Amino acid sequence: MSFLQNLTAAFKGGAGRVPLARGFASPWIFADAGSPRAPFAYDGAVRRAFLENPVAQRAVRLVAEGIGQAPLQQSDPDLMRLVSATSAGQSLLETLCSQMLLHGNGYVQIMKDAEGLPAELYALRPERVSVILGSDGWPQAYGYRVGEQAITIPLTGEDGTPNIIHLKGFHPVDDHYGAGCLSAADQAVAIHNAASVWNRALLENAARPSGALIYDGGEAGGLTGEQFDRLKDELSRAFAGNANAGRPMLLEGGLRWQSMSLTPADMDFASLQAAAARDIALAFGVPPMLLGLPGDATYANYREANRALWRLTLLPMANKLLSGLGEAMAGWFPDAALAIDLDRIPALAEDRQQLWSQVTAADFLSADEKRAMLGLAPAQTGVENK
Repeated sequence: MSFLQNLTAAFKGGAGRVPLARGFASPWIFADAGSPRAPFAYDGAVRRAFLENPVAQRAVRLVAEGIGQAPLQQSDPDLMRLVSATSAGQSLLETLCSQMLLHGNGYVQIMKDAEGLPAELYALRPERVSVILGSDGWPQAYGYRVGEQAITIPLTGEDGTPNIIHLKGFHPVDDHYGAGCLSAADQAVAIHNAASVWNRALLENAARPSGALIYDGGEAGGLTGEQFDRLKDELSRAFAGNANAGRPMLLEGGLRWQSMSLTPADMDFASLQAAAARDIALAFGVPPMLLGLPGDATYANYREANRALWRLTLLPMANKLLSGLGEAMAGWFPDAALAIDLDRIPALAEDRQQLWSQVTAADFLSADEKRAMLGLAPAQTGVENK
């Protein structure tokens, strides 16, 4: 611990911060000894899930786009402009939400102008960022690497204002990195993708397992190699595939066709795929009904499912992102606050209407107390409310 840190701790009356250490587990790289499961790698997992799996992609988009398009309460115009502006062509909040869901970490670089004021908030790709630790294990800078190029971003500038904002999900065994939803959904994504490949293979083979050609040549013996190759080639060209489904087969002497039906294990692939899809939706906090998954009777209708999505997933994530951004920007905007305008969200209209009715009927509350319960600022009348 440096002299300045000891001096600061002495004035605060404490013994300084406890040391931190990077945990053995990481949100995107881990392996179980002796386990058949392959080590989790973020780059490959995000391609399999977001780029190849429709359920995972829709779940992430549903949450991220909902937060990115959610109306914000009126605040400082400059702060609102920074948060509402795009980051590399995408909504800042939408990008951060997607990164938090997939990776578990969100990094925002604060670009400053010549006067040291924030001019732009840029979301860095989290897999390119690493935490640079001090001797006590606490972050002192962030490294950013693209190919062979690497830069170091100090934690704070010369004026003490932050250069980067680190938002992360809770990780129980790591002091510096957060855990995302993708690592928990990775196995379900792999099962869902494998089931899709299996079903496609069934479809390409007339949507049922191939039958068997039985040769009964009597004393003549089996087919010659030339006869076997010719028969195999004819079957492949004329009868395999969905385009040839139902085509009648003309068999030569000694050949008999034996059909095969789907086994219980084959038939179970449909339910296995549906179960994997539900696990993916669960990992990302999206009601399965909103993803069009069959067999979900938890919610009475889509309205209830949409309300549950906002209550359980979107609002907690939005509050986490906005509170983190607001805390980091408090040095420039001390009186500003970032929050979702709940009165302008259609999915929560019934809840807000009920709250407004209850607060309005409370005669024992003053006008400012009622406004505070509704999340509104006190009335600027200069006259005491009766």
